[in-house]
Amino acid sequence: MAVVAGATRGAGRGIAAALGEAGATVICTGRSSGARAIRSDYNRGETIEETADLVTQLGGTGIAVAVDHLEPDQVNRLAEQIRNDHGHIDVLVNDIWGGELLKGGPAQWNTPIWEHDLDNGLRILRLAIDTHLITSHHLLPLLIDEPGGLLVEVTDGTADYNASRYRISVFYDLAKVAVNRLAYSQGHELQPHEATAVAVTPGWLRSEMMLDTFGVSEENWRDALDPTAVDDHPSAPADFALSESPRFIGRAVVALASDPHRTRWNQKSANSAQLASEYGFTDVDGSQPNIWRFIEEIREPGLDANPDDYR
Repeated sequence: MAVVAGATRGAGRGIAAALGEAGATVICTGRSSGARAIRSDYNRGETIEETADLVTQLGGTGIAVAVDHLEPDQVNRLAEQIRNDHGHIDVLVNDIWGGELLKGGPAQWNTPIWEHDLDNGLRILRLAIDTHLITSHHLLPLLIDEPGGLLVEVTDGTADYNASRYRISVFYDLAKVAVNRLAYSQGHELQPHEATAVAVTPGWLRSEMMLDTFGVSEENWRDALDPTAVDDHPSAPADFALSESPRFIGRAVVALASDPHRTRWNQKSANSAQLASEYGFTDVDGSQPNIWRFIEEIREPGLDANPDDYR
């Protein structure tokens, strides 16, 4: 029994889908629902019902529950519903985000804190941190009542990578570092219950929003690398060739959940490519893209290399 909090789109949908591939029952939560109107920070068409249907199509059982994870009462009601209907959670994935528009695009990155919109910055922190704390507070009692539970905190960048690099803005930087630390601190508290907390990060994620930016779909995403292929949209930089589908990080979560010795990951953070190397799973195209290694070995030192060598 798994709960993916923030399953509407992106990594959350990919994780829910991969759990469906593994035959799991997955409760898919988020604000974008066809059944209940909750204000979302994104004006987009994806819904949690679509994600739940995808889980079921892939072999699992998908259940959509509309929840605003900034509202403790709503998360508490979710906990009561799970307790009554299922009794226990084996896997909890904290993938709630919602700050993509607030962080802005590359033109807005590196804006110093005294010039950054304060309300937007503080909301980034609420969306990225408060939601995870509220969700863990109410749902972790359902994970620790039996040994072996897994808590996954989804972020951007591993603890080691983020520790030595400035990430976009003070607010974004703090948000992503904090989520890694949440895996560490919650892992400390979960350990006596024989449960595991780990932070995971995708690479360059081909989310629905990212694909829309370049005017492509998952089926023809490589066209984004050809300046002549897509009209009225920017072409992607060369290292978009190392992007990954949301299913890749989903299969990373499945690999962790399926590992009988997953406690060795407690309090650690890892990216999807590291976990693919460890467990042998692949992305939907059979590859193992590793943009994080490409960034460190090639992009940051200013060297040249064929991105395909890192896929």
